[in-house]
Amino acid sequence: MKIYTPKENVVDNYHGVEVADPYRWLENTDSSDTQQWINEQNNQTKQYLESYPKKEAIKDKLTKLTNYPKFTAPRKEGEFYYFHKNDGLQNQFVFYRSKYIDGTDMEVIIDPNELSKDGTAAITNIEFNQHGTKIAYAISYNGSDWQEVKIKNLITLEDYPEVLKWCKFTGIAWTEDDQGFFYNRYPDQDDPSTHNSNYYNKVYWHKLGSTQDSDKLIYEDKENKELAFVPRVSDDNRYLILTVNNGTEPKTNIYYHEFKSKNFFTALFKERKDYYTFLGNDGDIFYLYTNNEAPKGRVIAIDVNNPEKENWKEIISEQDDAISFVKIINNQFIISFLHNAYNKLSLFDMEGNIEKQLSLPPYISILNVTGKKTDSEMFLSYTSYLHPTRIEKYNFQKGQLDFVLLNSDDMEDDDKYETNQIFYTSKDGTKIPMFLTHKKGLKLTGEHPVLLYGYGGYNISLTPSFSPSHKLWLDSGGIYAVANIRGGGEFGEEWHLDGILEKKQNVFDDFIKAAEWLIDNKYTNSKRLAIMGGSNGGLLVAACIIQRPELFGAGISLVPVTDMLRFHHFTVGRFWTTEFGNAELNPNHFQFMYKYSPLHNVQEDSKYPPTLITTADTDDRVVPLHAMKFAATLQAAQIGENPILLRVEREAGHGLGKPTYKVIEEQTDIYTFLIKQFKMSI
Repeated sequence: MKIYTPKENVVDNYHGVEVADPYRWLENTDSSDTQQWINEQNNQTKQYLESYPKKEAIKDKLTKLTNYPKFTAPRKEGEFYYFHKNDGLQNQFVFYRSKYIDGTDMEVIIDPNELSKDGTAAITNIEFNQHGTKIAYAISYNGSDWQEVKIKNLITLEDYPEVLKWCKFTGIAWTEDDQGFFYNRYPDQDDPSTHNSNYYNKVYWHKLGSTQDSDKLIYEDKENKELAFVPRVSDDNRYLILTVNNGTEPKTNIYYHEFKSKNFFTALFKERKDYYTFLGNDGDIFYLYTNNEAPKGRVIAIDVNNPEKENWKEIISEQDDAISFVKIINNQFIISFLHNAYNKLSLFDMEGNIEKQLSLPPYISILNVTGKKTDSEMFLSYTSYLHPTRIEKYNFQKGQLDFVLLNSDDMEDDDKYETNQIFYTSKDGTKIPMFLTHKKGLKLTGEHPVLLYGYGGYNISLTPSFSPSHKLWLDSGGIYAVANIRGGGEFGEEWHLDGILEKKQNVFDDFIKAAEWLIDNKYTNSKRLAIMGGSNGGLLVAACIIQRPELFGAGISLVPVTDMLRFHHFTVGRFWTTEFGNAELNPNHFQFMYKYSPLHNVQEDSKYPPTLITTADTDDRVVPLHAMKFAATLQAAQIGENPILLRVEREAGHGLGKPTYKVIEEQTDIYTFLIKQFKMSI
């Protein structure tokens, strides 16, 4: 099972080293040759998966497991509670409101399922005006990171006529008079000179009822084209705040402008060296979360009249556990901590004294906490490996939690399954946590099928989450393992920095050691061990099957980054150079990137494990060339019968807003591949 992929004589010189790139032609996804090649790959993958007689049974079960009501945490605006809900199999969550928290009088505000025939229109941002009478909301199509911003009157439920384009990762900040909002966007992508540009982000003021062409430019920085500026209006409507960032780099600055002042924006810090988040203010006192001199995070107060570091006031010092997020609700700091990769929630007063730690189950992820600075109640949503999302209300006056919306008892299997956490030792002696979810009373025979998941990058923490596909895996006799490897944020910024740039190999070593621990401790063996990850996790899987092909029984590399020498040339790839490096400009970076780059380390005439690689033809974050070139290279090198398959989704992006039917189809293919390889029951 091997498709012949033509090679071209393309060679680049990196600091004196010649590097061949024979499948460079696949970078042109619009060409007829590439499209024909994609069709051949998809047909081969389809034939392989459809030859398995239990594929439809897998799809039927996944569909049933997906079909349950799902809610997001509500937020109170005016006299209404607003929330998103999916009845079960709707392609996209619908945005509702209700005067009652039990949702007995739900009213549809936005149904994105009506915005596209194929279900790929997704709500990606909603910001209310300060009186709760209007919203600006962003819609993304086909999984793209690009957004269109629309405005709705919540009294008449009619949209304003204008549509704001060229928005990506956009912030929206309404002014007190409700006449408009600040937002940031990129240059006109219809202009050939700026097409596909992810530079020169600017802040504009939009007045309701006007065209985008008449928006007023508020801020730009022509000398630093890579920076983006996310606006926010302070709680007291006194300041316009801009959070200044460069893509995924964990360094920000805070610019501020006092509306009544004639002065331009002032930078709160001289340099963008650390990470800061504006939490709120009390007059001239700004409250911020930062990792400055605190890799696990702390909360500080800065008087903008005396912003020098020696005048900072530490409100909440760095704790043993890393801070996941901070909000100010009921004039209290609500802080989610990461304790060994799962969340706990604590309440502090504005002076930094702890008042309470909420009594929540272990091994959970707190998905969101909603509420305003002066609210007397807040809502929190959380999940685990065994429980779908639960939503509870916390009453500050009573000091207690009340169950609110969702408790899908029929989806919970506490009596059948359990989650445990172990710590194993990585190659350099570092202790790494790993979650294991499986049937109770599991006997360690060394024969169980195990799916090991990882990510390891961008300060992103892998905390417990519920998934219908994981439930299918457990029901089929599998063990689901998640390794909290370095590169993530589970233990703060130091944990992140230990897995980037020249230390990226730590991430792969951590994951490989997780696999070895599972084998050594008789959970499984190499023939029954699959690894899976997406995006940066797709890079993880690709690198590990190249470095240790004999260790794994299957690899699932989802929307991966694999070409570590050229990724920065495409869409938002230039954002990632602070995480990975720049092999083209920096010879030292080239040395360590070339050493692990999956695309460049495939060995001819080798036996790699059965591998499924996925991508999407309209992915504008990790462009499909990574998956396609890697698949072609692996297929050419592979000996033996183990399949190397490529699945290219049509009209879908990196995963953002993927409609339910596409999710079910993709998960069906992934788990058909795994169940077929391991000869599991359904």
